[in-house]
Amino acid sequence: MKITKDIRIYVAGCGGMLGEAVYNHFSPIAELMTTDIDTNESWLDYADVRDYSSISHSIEEFQPHIIINLAALTDLEECEENKENAWLTNGLGAENIVLIASKLNATLIHISTAGIFDGKKEYYSDFEIPNPMGTYAKSKHYAEIIVSRELKKYYVFRAGWMMGGGPRKDKKFINKIFQQICQGNNELNVVDDKLGTPTYTVDFVRGIQTLVKSDLYGIYNQVCGGSGSRYDVAVEFVKLMGLKDKIQINKVSSEFFKEEYFAPRPKSEKLLNSKLDARRLNVMRDWKVCLREYVKYFKDDYYGEFRGNVV
Repeated sequence: MKITKDIRIYVAGCGGMLGEAVYNHFSPIAELMTTDIDTNESWLDYADVRDYSSISHSIEEFQPHIIINLAALTDLEECEENKENAWLTNGLGAENIVLIASKLNATLIHISTAGIFDGKKEYYSDFEIPNPMGTYAKSKHYAEIIVSRELKKYYVFRAGWMMGGGPRKDKKFINKIFQQICQGNNELNVVDDKLGTPTYTVDFVRGIQTLVKSDLYGIYNQVCGGSGSRYDVAVEFVKLMGLKDKIQINKVSSEFFKEEYFAPRPKSEKLLNSKLDARRLNVMRDWKVCLREYVKYFKDDYYGEFRGNVV
């Protein structure tokens, strides 16, 4: 499907880091309606995927050609502490969207995660059988099953360690490191026994459009090139911030943070974009290239508007 101004795209759960990238990319080229339960932008309306009446009314009134479901509870500890809400958001919410997409004959784009694998292998292609560990992973895997079972016109994109949205919206690892630096910490403890593939929101959304144009429906891994540990990512970020000589980064094991980060996590979340590569549809750049581009938002915030070019 070619994306033009005549194409209506409905985006649920658009208030977060990926939602911002989706809005920035698609709003100039398509007719967009964006919703979330957290209406933190002027371009967001309220709708709750957990409430079938609320979300169905919102979507059906817009009559979209494409529905993008970004709504998810992604904090692993919160998912363990509030399992009911995790399942209502990630499971039932996705099922509600599927029912509406089926009713409207709309194409569904659903976002999943590398976390659905158990991490016993180092790398996972699109063809591996998931074995989710915790509540977050199990609820996301359930959504994959519902989407692929009930729809014919769908894309499921599995993301890795997401980065995007800058200091204001990034709720993941990069911003957690940045906030520690802003608090004056000149010594950081970072795990080196968790492996994964960073995923830049800007490239991820470009990849969505590329695949939608192809009409090759299905489940796809979509992550940046390269891989590494949390420690590797932290070292690269601090270097790009120009703080290599000011910040000491210590390698620690996951056991060091076992009380704070108690939810089950796979040892490896490394994904291979096997299907995208085979179909010559992979637009994802290397994660270090993307991080170099992304870090400018943090430099501007850290050094100030007129010192944003510090390397």
